[in-house]
Amino acid sequence: MRNKYIENFEKAQVSEKTIPDFRAGDTVRLSVIIKEGEKSRIQAYEGVCISKRGQGTGQTITVRKIGANGVGIERIFPTYSDSLTEIKVLRRGRVRRAKLNYLRDLAGKAARIKELRRK
Repeated sequence: MRNKYIENFEKAQVSEKTIPDFRAGDTVRLSVIIKEGEKSRIQAYEGVCISKRGQGTGQTITVRKIGANGVGIERIFPTYSDSLTEIKVLRRGRVRRAKLNYLRDLAGKAARIKELRRK
């Protein structure tokens, strides 16, 4: 049971931002605002969406990418954060799970996800 005032506030926050339809297994590119001192810039963060959790303004996505020397990097982003300016879906993945935590143990070609073919 949630407070109706909080629900109305969250509804207004959620309606401001347009989020594309994506799910775990999809490759996404996130445009993130990085603040360094007084300056700010937009940096792209591209990787596989491992999970989506939560609802409303508390919704988060976990994105995993492979960095330098094959080291896996995961970041958790609040979906409706002001620091996220754009979410772009690059590839649709064909997976059978909602949470892809098993990708953490895989490396190289084993960690690939097949692309979903639309007919």
